[in-house]
Amino acid sequence: MARAFLVVMDSVGIGGAPDADQFFNGHLPDTGANTLAHIAQACAEGRAEDGRSGPLRLPHLDSLGLGAASALATGETPPGLGAPRRGIHAAASEISRGKDTPSGHWELAGVPVPWDWHYFPDTGPAFPDDLVADVCRLAGTDGLHGNCHASGTAIIAEHGAAHMRDGWPICYTSADSVFQIAAHEESFGLDRLQRLCADLAPTLHAMKVGRVISRPFVGVPGAFTRTANRRDFAIAPPAPTLCDWVTSAGRTVHAVGKIGDIFSMRGISDVAKGPDALLMEHLLRLTEEAGDGSLTFANFVEFDSLYGHRRDVSGYARALEWFDAGVGQLLDRLRPGDMLLITADHGNDPTWPGTDHTRERVPVLIAGLGQGAGGQCAFADVAATVAAHLDVPAQGPGRSLI
Repeated sequence: MARAFLVVMDSVGIGGAPDADQFFNGHLPDTGANTLAHIAQACAEGRAEDGRSGPLRLPHLDSLGLGAASALATGETPPGLGAPRRGIHAAASEISRGKDTPSGHWELAGVPVPWDWHYFPDTGPAFPDDLVADVCRLAGTDGLHGNCHASGTAIIAEHGAAHMRDGWPICYTSADSVFQIAAHEESFGLDRLQRLCADLAPTLHAMKVGRVISRPFVGVPGAFTRTANRRDFAIAPPAPTLCDWVTSAGRTVHAVGKIGDIFSMRGISDVAKGPDALLMEHLLRLTEEAGDGSLTFANFVEFDSLYGHRRDVSGYARALEWFDAGVGQLLDRLRPGDMLLITADHGNDPTWPGTDHTRERVPVLIAGLGQGAGGQCAFADVAATVAAHLDVPAQGPGRSLI
């Protein structure tokens, strides 16, 4: 029986979103943002030399049609890409009114978001008084730090020492529909942080805030480090997703990375988490261990969290080249009848002003089922394609590319 491996390269957009002018970084519309092409251009021009050198080298992804998918999105092939193809490729557009993780993943899994997300204003303070009071009551503190839009690493550096002295949680948001709480794993307590986020999540979800995110860190002032114990407490999808379709058919869904959090564990059989290097090990292990008819659904987040938001072009290029090497190992381990589908959930152009995601089309690259072009398609077509391959009923609006 066929198996499917669905892998999301978090934020690896390819430009060309038809509605990019309606999404912004500050006051600048996302028109012209192109995560992959701008990284490739920087590499080709010698502007991404930190820890790597020369043109962007993605031989495995490109052989599956990454350069061709980029050309479908914008009419131009990024520098260094455009190799002969051995997979099926397409360029997918999103219809959900958000350029965030839940919107992208839910729509890839067959469920476009039917509402507008709530976003906190980029002013000080960012949060209403009643929400602040709820946080303090649940945390058992007299106040909180932050209460603003911020970079996660910057706000920990700014408030971490005071947080360790007074025990107040560090609360912040971004241009996404998120409420994030940072706390020291030892002085505040990891379990206490996770419980605080879980207890606060229903209030935020009722406001249509997409995620409450725990951001644990360790270390001492001047040397704080975020840990891999992050958890996303996401609002539940409004309808059954691809994960539910597969488990309802009696099959297994293996979640790798933050997939379980994104889907509120609905339709998820088991979870493997950790930094991206460990996630690749889990994914390679599952090519050996996953049973017939199963879906392995993985998210690699560090493109986005470590390099996109921080506008680190060299780091993003290094991550892409590292991931490409892992894809080569995956391709070698696929069994006859397996499908590997690689895609993304939004963009995060590290050359773009601001620190927010960017509204872009995303690549759809399919290995194991021959060669072809899927043209321009919809995010929801990814779910329909996986369902068709696994021979389970699809309940979403998409059409299969196979």
